[in-house]
Amino acid sequence: MRAASVVLLMCAALGAAAQDKVERFPEPPPPPPMPEADEPAVRIPVRERDKVDEIREGGRVVMLRVTPPNGRPYYLVDTTGNGNWMRRDSLDDGVRVPMWPVYTFE
Repeated sequence: MRAASVVLLMCAALGAAAQDKVERFPEPPPPPPMPEADEPAVRIPVRERDKVDEIREGGRVVMLRVTPPNGRPYYLVDTTGNGNWMRRDSLDDGVRVPMWPVYTFE
């Protein structure tokens, strides 16, 4: 019991002594002024006749559904959020959950 009290007091004393040796760094200089520039225009290659539906999440476009006049719709998906659009013919990932009964209690 006495040894534990001594160890506890030593730790507290060392912690208080270490606080006196903290080195203070000077404040960093302010960042350089940023040049005023317009945001880059993003061009997605979609024909004018195609119907484009935007799907937004948090105010940001994350998916486009493109429906050609005489064809099946396809999707342009931004999976990473950095503007790299990937074309997908369907939103199906190929993983299907089994939907049949394994056992029925009667």
